[in-house]
Amino acid sequence: MSAVARTYPRWKTEQLEDLVELLKKYKVFLIGDLTGVPASHVQRLRKKLAKTAEVRVVKPKLFAIALERVGIDPEAFKDLLTGQNIVFFTNENPFDIALKIHNIVTMDYYKPGEKTDKEIVIPEGNTGIPPGPMLSVFGKLKIQTKVQANVIHVVKDTVVAKPGDVISPELSSILQKLGLALKEIRLRLKAGHDGILIPGESLILNIDQYVEMVKVASLDALKIAVELAVPEPEVLPLVLSKAVRQATALAVEAGYVTPETVELVLKAAETKAQALAYEVSRLAPELGIEVKVVQQTQEAKPKKEEKPAEEEKKEEGISEEALAEGLSALFG
Repeated sequence: MSAVARTYPRWKTEQLEDLVELLKKYKVFLIGDLTGVPASHVQRLRKKLAKTAEVRVVKPKLFAIALERVGIDPEAFKDLLTGQNIVFFTNENPFDIALKIHNIVTMDYYKPGEKTDKEIVIPEGNTGIPPGPMLSVFGKLKIQTKVQANVIHVVKDTVVAKPGDVISPELSSILQKLGLALKEIRLRLKAGHDGILIPGESLILNIDQYVEMVKVASLDALKIAVELAVPEPEVLPLVLSKAVRQATALAVEAGYVTPETVELVLKAAETKAQALAYEVSRLAPELGIEVKVVQQTQEAKPKKEEKPAEEEKKEEGISEEALAEGLSALFG
């Protein structure tokens, strides 16, 4: 006889019927681990999520039967439905609900033997604790103190535990005496289901990481759109700017002179000429030619003297003879 055909006590039958109705009514459910979660936190979850989800603490076998009743394969949940479980039934996005559950935090005191997941600091100042046996407890934890007005004062902020450290009985006692409830209690989600099974670790999204991913994707899409010249208002100015740059580079390479390119063409020609002159001068000995480089030296200008008008006129330009001499000196 199958497990579904068994006869159950009335309370179990009622619970099973309730779970089946909830699974039919809601398209999404999330399973949470209740291990180590106090009743006060469960009450907070119920209160905070009252408008968005129905909450049930379930027996693993009973919930598996309910899943089977509504046509969901319970085998997929075999490793999840162990220990103490709580289920949230909702019609909202499972990731939204998971984030709400994650952000509901109950602060509690660390108990002896528990591991801390954060650095614990005993703050400087008045503890409100009278001197006596507690002085030795502070001393054991290497916390500097002084007694003032018959009250223990901590001299300076003191780190008493680091992440991963085990809480000692002395530290647990001091934290309670000082009212430092530093332990964060959050419900750990095992899985979600909205037609497909979503692992618990995938339910809590890193929003900042996804924002960065969207930014990168947007930039990549814009680059592709510019490359393809997609006629969109955001793309066309970039396409035209790129086309102008490419056309200018092509005109300069081809030596095509326009009012916009003349300066760039001349600069490119000058650069090529200088490179050619350098190569020729470097290889001149091998080619058996002589290249003379004319170096102009700037001498101190003599005091300006008045010259006849005809002589000044003559010096305004370079004579053809002087130009011929210069070319002859350069190329031999």
